[in-house]
Amino acid sequence: MCPLIGYRPLAPDDVPLSSHSGPLTDSSGLNTFEVEASPMKTTWYCPLDLPTVMEEEEDGLIYTVMVKQQLGVSSPSCASRSHCVKAGTEEKLVLHLLHSFSMGDSTFSTIFLSTYRSFTSTERVLDILTDRLENPPGESATSQTRQAFNRAVCTVFRTWLSEYPEDFDSLGEPGRLLRLAPRLPTDPSGTELRTHLLRLAEKLSEQALLPNSTAGRTNATSPPADPTKFDPTHILGFPAGLIAEQLTKIETELFVRLVPYHCLGSLWSQRDKKGHEGVCWSVRATVRQFNRLANAVVASCLWPTWLRSQQRARLLEKWISVAEECRARKNFSSLYAIVSALQSNPVHRLRKTWLETDRETAKRYEELSDIFSEKDNYSHCRELLKEEGTSKFANLDIKTNNRRHVGSSAQGTVPYLGIFLTDLTMLDTAVKDRLENGYINFDKRRREFEVLAQIRLLQSSCKNCVFVPDESFLQWYQSVPLLNEEESYRLSNEIETPCEPSPGRAMNPTVIITQCPSLTSSRTSLAADSEGLFDIHSPVSHFLSKLTKHMKSPSVSCLDVDSSPPTNEPISSALTPSTPVKSHRRSVSCGNNPNNNNKLPGPEMQIIRIRMDLHDGNLYRSILVTSNDKTPTVISSALEKHSQDPKQASRYELIQLLPEGKELVIPATGNVFYAMTSSSVDFLLRKQGGNIPFGSQPITTETSATFPRIKAKGKRLVRTLF
Repeated sequence: MCPLIGYRPLAPDDVPLSSHSGPLTDSSGLNTFEVEASPMKTTWYCPLDLPTVMEEEEDGLIYTVMVKQQLGVSSPSCASRSHCVKAGTEEKLVLHLLHSFSMGDSTFSTIFLSTYRSFTSTERVLDILTDRLENPPGESATSQTRQAFNRAVCTVFRTWLSEYPEDFDSLGEPGRLLRLAPRLPTDPSGTELRTHLLRLAEKLSEQALLPNSTAGRTNATSPPADPTKFDPTHILGFPAGLIAEQLTKIETELFVRLVPYHCLGSLWSQRDKKGHEGVCWSVRATVRQFNRLANAVVASCLWPTWLRSQQRARLLEKWISVAEECRARKNFSSLYAIVSALQSNPVHRLRKTWLETDRETAKRYEELSDIFSEKDNYSHCRELLKEEGTSKFANLDIKTNNRRHVGSSAQGTVPYLGIFLTDLTMLDTAVKDRLENGYINFDKRRREFEVLAQIRLLQSSCKNCVFVPDESFLQWYQSVPLLNEEESYRLSNEIETPCEPSPGRAMNPTVIITQCPSLTSSRTSLAADSEGLFDIHSPVSHFLSKLTKHMKSPSVSCLDVDSSPPTNEPISSALTPSTPVKSHRRSVSCGNNPNNNNKLPGPEMQIIRIRMDLHDGNLYRSILVTSNDKTPTVISSALEKHSQDPKQASRYELIQLLPEGKELVIPATGNVFYAMTSSSVDFLLRKQGGNIPFGSQPITTETSATFPRIKAKGKRLVRTLF
């Protein structure tokens, strides 16, 4: 089929009379029939230079064939044809490496070498290619067919050795290389490759004889920090620009060493399975640095519990300034680590401290947080990477530009790797690996390569960056003790004890900061988290539905850890309209207070936070509970938000988490709104018969005398509610 292209001439008054007669010729030189002088008459013609796309299957491969007819030539033999592999068997895809150049598929070898580990192994590829080299095509070594084949062989192995040397280093034994080397072409290019392979084989032989020779280099870790030598306030003595420069140095070195194919969803999603402990080591290194920096921010803000709120506010302002300097250096990885640490629950809940921060600094922090908004799949961050990926400097506003150090050198771009990991994992989940006939879907690899190519482009911008280490800062950075989630939350509670907010106290909408669900577990559905997990199912107004969606928790403090402790921070007045004197929005997802405050929920509605008792971590979800919601309804909504089967609600019990480790079991047929207490908005979903955490004290509304008001209220309403 050929598409028709039409155009419409001008009206008779606008077209010269001489143009109304005789044949017309368009800009492409094609003759058309005579055009009448009518503005409603459209002339149609069929262009001859558009390619025809079809599919062909041949000997284990499916090709997408593009046939382009040469202009002015009607003979089919003069048409140019290019073959692009769509799918095929493992063996045929490997062999196509040696024939793709002659068939016009110039990108096949690059895409194959970047992605083949998702469907085969290095050993298997070498075996297939070596077998093919034993019987090369052509009648003699001087025939054109043999020479073209030899050039393809040298091109493939030269590219493979230069861009992916780790594939050969990981072979473990030299047998395959010793078998391959003698079969390479005998021309100068083949001789050079043979020498290279023999050196690699010798190296593998030495490693096999001394297996522990490299263990110290690959498994070396930093010595544990000594908490007694850690002075969190010492960070205030370093200029923010120096801190950002040192963090950018660490991140850049890690990013340059990153192996792009380690980010493939089929590899990264298997990292926690038995036998895969060593895979994706370059991504794991980036993850460790991300978590280490986030821990340094949290520890420096929480560790000295005796500091006054004003002093602690200076620490927050220092880290915000460091985040600004990281932004100026296009270090998005450190920037997001700092922002997410400040958004983490132990730091986020320190209201007194945040109220002491400088208003202008808090505003700049909001702008930095907006970069990593999850709206439209991190669209803002993606746009910045697109604009600044290969530029010399960051695209900043006038004020930030004025704060940049004069004479600063060009910087590479270090991205937040989680965006690419999310894209590749979602792509791996959404697109099938094989077609119905069992062929490997190579079109999927082309789409994966588009993401890997973005990573490689950003890596190229960082290869020439030069940094000078600052030993004093690095010494402080290495002295930061590692705090787990429980320790961080305990220190936060010591700084500001959980309590009921006073009536009329100015508060911003409270957002619960959770761990990143998109990268923490191979069992987590990435697509599901971005499509409706925070929808409100309760019968409330459209305004409240939009407001609760707006309060969605951003992904935060780490790429690879997923554990969030319960919090006793009440938010009973989280939606109370107010205009604070010095306010601070502690989350990128929080937003400003809505204007139509008259529609905010009254005493018959309450937002609670529910987590599930899981072995692989805890994620909080916000639920809007009304005075009409019974326990099964709330449990079903919570299960659905946690991507669980809501039909299994009868197998779970709803527990309110109270201060001092106590628990309140909500009756199975009770009304949650009236059964819960006002001392906490944190709830837990636990399978019936599950183990009670050590140190917790379960309380039931039937036997406890701790909450007489709730009991009395329940007795008065039992006839109408239960």
